Amino acid sequence: MKITPLWIKIAIFLQNLNSLFLDTIFPINCIVCGVENYWLCEVCSKKIKLRDQQFCPLCEKIITPDGQACFACKKKSALSGILVAASYQDPIISKAVHLFKYRFIKELSKPLATLIVRAIQSYELPLPELIIPIPLHPRRLRWRGFNQSTLLAKDVAENLLPDSPLTICTTALVRNRYTLPQMSLRSHHDRNLNISNAFTVSDVSAIENKRILLVDDIATTGSTIFECARILKAAGAKEIYATVIARQEYKQKS
Repeated sequence: MKITPLWIKIAIFLQNLNSLFLDTIFPINCIVCGVENYWLCEVCSKKIKLRDQQFCPLCEKIITPDGQACFACKKKSALSGILVAASYQDPIISKAVHLFKYRFIKELSKPLATLIVRAIQSYELPLPELIIPIPLHPRRLRWRGFNQSTLLAKDVAENLLPDSPLTICTTALVRNRYTLPQMSLRSHHDRNLNISNAFTVSDVSAIENKRILLVDDIATTGSTIFECARILKAAGAKEIYATVIARQEYKQKS
């Protein structure tokens, strides 16, 4: 029987205590209009505009259907495309994602996932046979308490086809190496190196010959998504697309 270290128990207890304290002292209000009992109410959610154009996820210059890789780039990656739901320049998006990812407000997963569902339904992205969230390393998962990509993926799987929930798998792709947060690395080279060989497929039979949709919150250079696609394709996946809430502008520093 595996015994949970004391420091992990204390960290989880303090995180839960902090959440209880915040809920008591700071009641839930919409981050835009302030209406009670919602972090992002339905009215304000509908104010978020979907991206009206999608670009090649590699060169980010060529407009393509559904965010597919352009002709010049499609042989450079195992990923067929990234569908980006909204613009990170939208202040509602940037605030909601920040609170969701760095202030651990899990309840924001539902309105943000709804945005992804709206985007998928607005385009002609091939219907996936399997949805896979980008996995966290167990160490970071224990620290955060949840995987934000898993919450988004579950909501997408349940609501993309309301009468027929799609299959989601959270175990076939695993993060086997602890890496630095990608946001802490400014060089494209360093980001690629940081994430290289950080993932493995633990269940080949689950992904073999499947059209897979990877779900993540935010993409910047896309290094993490590209690496996951590479590993899945090498293990026998038929086709891999990805979808994210938004894509941050990337400015490489010397």
